[in-house]
Amino acid sequence: MLQITQGDITTLDVECIVNAANPSLLGGGGVDGAIHKAAGPKLLQECKKLGGAKRGEAKITHGYELKAKWIIHTVGPIYQGGNHNEDVILQRCYENSLCLARSYGIKSIAFPSISTGVYQYPIQKASFVALQTITWFLQKCSFYEMKVICILHSQKDYEIYIQNAKKLGINFTT
Repeated sequence: MLQITQGDITTLDVECIVNAANPSLLGGGGVDGAIHKAAGPKLLQECKKLGGAKRGEAKITHGYELKAKWIIHTVGPIYQGGNHNEDVILQRCYENSLCLARSYGIKSIAFPSISTGVYQYPIQKASFVALQTITWFLQKCSFYEMKVICILHSQKDYEIYIQNAKKLGINFTT
C-alpha cells in the first residue's frame, strides 16, 4: 500500500523512517539534520560506527527518541544535469532501503523526497523515480505486505507527487 502525505517525517508513527543522509551519515542539514536532532545524541554515536555509506547504499540504525523503531539512512545522488547515472543511483536508494526494511521484517516505512534538497535533484524527475521504484517493489514483493508512505515537507512537493502518481496510474491513498 502506498500513501502520499504532507508533514514532518520525524513525527510519524511508523516502524521505520528513511533518512536522506550525506555520505558520512553523521548528520547535516534538511531532513538529515531534523532526524538527527529528533532522534537524539545516541543516533550520532551509532552512525559513527557504520563507517559512512556510498551513494545508493542503505544502512539501518535504531530510532532512539523517535516514534519509529528504525532509521534507514540512504545517500542520494547529487544532481549534475541528469547525465551521470543520477536516476540509477536514486532508484538504488529506494530499492536498497525497501529491501533492507523487508529483511528486518518492517511493515511500515516512510520516505522523504531523497536528493531534492541540497543535492538539487528536480522534484518532478525525482518523484517519478521514487513512485515507479516503490510501486515496482510493492508489486514484485506482493507476498510481503508493507505500507510505504511518501511524506513531503512542502505543499508544492506534495502536489507534484500526487500529480505524478495519477499520471503513472498508481493506486495510492492520501
